[in-house]
Amino acid sequence: MKISKIIFLNFLIFFLLIILLEFFSGYWFKDENFGIYMRKERKLYWQTNSNFNNKDYSFFYKRNYWGFRNEEFDPKNVKIIFEGGSTGNQRFTPDDLTIVGIINKKFKETETDYKIYNASTDGKSLNGYINDFINWFPKIPNLNPEVVIFYIGVNDRSLNGNFYLDNKISEKKIDKIKDYIKNNSFFYDKFKIIKNKYFPKNTFAYDLTNNLLYENFEYINFKEAVILHKNLKKENLILTKTFNDKLIKLKKILDKEKIKPIFITQIIFNGLKDQRLFVVNNELKKFSIKNNYPLIALDEIIEMEKNDFYDTVHTTPQGSKRIAETIFPFLHKYINEFKF
Repeated sequence: MKISKIIFLNFLIFFLLIILLEFFSGYWFKDENFGIYMRKERKLYWQTNSNFNNKDYSFFYKRNYWGFRNEEFDPKNVKIIFEGGSTGNQRFTPDDLTIVGIINKKFKETETDYKIYNASTDGKSLNGYINDFINWFPKIPNLNPEVVIFYIGVNDRSLNGNFYLDNKISEKKIDKIKDYIKNNSFFYDKFKIIKNKYFPKNTFAYDLTNNLLYENFEYINFKEAVILHKNLKKENLILTKTFNDKLIKLKKILDKEKIKPIFITQIIFNGLKDQRLFVVNNELKKFSIKNNYPLIALDEIIEMEKNDFYDTVHTTPQGSKRIAETIFPFLHKYINEFKF
């Protein structure tokens, strides 16, 4: 037998073994097949350096195998999930200084056996929360949360949101194909583990503070907003109807999955100066009251201060602490009442 033929046969056998290993060890036919979804939100381990209010922070931004922020976990242990956009994810903030991180720390301090798992992802609106129950959570074996905390408002000020951020898929077809392969490949999974361990991505976000943000600053609290927004613009009346339709759709999912929700309204750096946020918050309150859902009207019980935000919507560690400490007593009370 010619040596070239031997080499060819050996190569063919090796190639077939690789294919079989990929086929049987990959995730192509397993329950945790994420398809084209969530690829950019899973298995992240990024060295991050940031600066808030003249203080430097260096940490690893992590999203685990299942796409949640922070460390790996057994899905069967997840009982409380936090749903938010970038204001809940807090990409450039160390986990223990985020709103969710601070609340979890306070649970430990009160010797309460509760832990919130952060499912927030950048850009996600109410549409995204709904899609999570369709395209994300069902892909996670043994995930059966009992309580979901919804941090809603900032990203719902537009009528339709961002389709790709709410669905967590790539825009181009070729990228969707790549994401499908990367989500399911055994070899890519092992490559990602090695890369994260030995060659973590470096991201920098120094001096995030917008120095002009608080120039001529005026904070509009809830009582002032009621007067300021007495006459609603026509487009905001349409926004109210659209937002309510989404809430009704979410309710059907909550009823079906037997989820106990807790809703939290939002504010931005100048409170409720934006009429769109004001009407979204009010619609959420009406919906919660109508359905007897626990609600934390953050926009009514908090007044943020200078340097609590580094841009118009994202909080600094100082602002996150203020929000976490404000909503914690309510969360603790509601979760205790659920008795799960």
